[in-house]
Amino acid sequence: MVENARAATIQNSKLLRGPASVLDLIGNTSLVRLARIRPASPDVEIYAKAEWENPGGSVKDRPAMNIIREAEAAGLMSRDKILTDSTSGNTGIAYAMIGAAKNYRIKLCMPSNVSMERKRILKAYGAEIVYTDPMEGSDGAIRRVRAMANENPELYFYANQYDNPANWGAHYLTTGPEIFEQTEGRITHYVAGLGTSGTFIGTARRLKELNPRIQCLSFQPDSPFHGLEGMKHMPTAIKPGIYEESVADENLEISTEDAHRMTLRLAREEGLLVGVSSGAAMVAALKVANRLTRGVVVTIFPDSGDKYLSERFWDEGQ
Repeated sequence: MVENARAATIQNSKLLRGPASVLDLIGNTSLVRLARIRPASPDVEIYAKAEWENPGGSVKDRPAMNIIREAEAAGLMSRDKILTDSTSGNTGIAYAMIGAAKNYRIKLCMPSNVSMERKRILKAYGAEIVYTDPMEGSDGAIRRVRAMANENPELYFYANQYDNPANWGAHYLTTGPEIFEQTEGRITHYVAGLGTSGTFIGTARRLKELNPRIQCLSFQPDSPFHGLEGMKHMPTAIKPGIYEESVADENLEISTEDAHRMTLRLAREEGLLVGVSSGAAMVAALKVANRLTRGVVVTIFPDSGDKYLSERFWDEGQ
């Protein structure tokens, strides 16, 4: 099919364009069509952006690179500074990977209950980690890093992914145009989750400019206490400064249990070993697709499942 051919061309272009820095591999990820997990109507297509293809393994490579690039241009980041931020894992891994490539020091605040795989990846890249109270979630890490940055402003560049417009700007510049081109402009609905909100906000803004008729739907966990790592229940969380609720045509709520079940289905029915936030994205995309008689629904699969294999839900149904 045309979509498969285009995906192969994009992927092959990464291999054929000659010598490159690892940082040149960020972006231009494939668009995967879901083959077996299908909506009710045969005239509705569901696609997912395969963001695990980024060299740091997740969608967060895009904003991390843009944040660092803009900070360098503004004279805020150099080898004399330590980049610091709060993270639930993936943005931290992206910072650490980029920091290793650029010889920057990285110090991150993150909840102590993130998966062991994420902790080991960060240590492998040489990042320094400050663990925070798991009961406070990502908000606890935000409070800790703000205190650190305020106490030593000369020592740190506080990347501040939750409030930095370079976060959503990365998706405005790259993810949105990629999706529009890969679907040849046929996309009718865009669905993405809310964590920092950068992926949804930046991509939605760009897609709306390219075609105002595209429906853009966000989703979030259905309760404050959830297992969707990296995502925020906006009514009860510290709202990111870059989040604008009005950008979404609709906001959906997804349960952790539904996301776990879908993550297993994606592995066993589609051969896609993805993370729980990808499972949640598929639940949301399928909800939207099942309302339609015709359309092209695109969502984001933020990362692969290999960072989460220590979690117990993988044993369900054995």
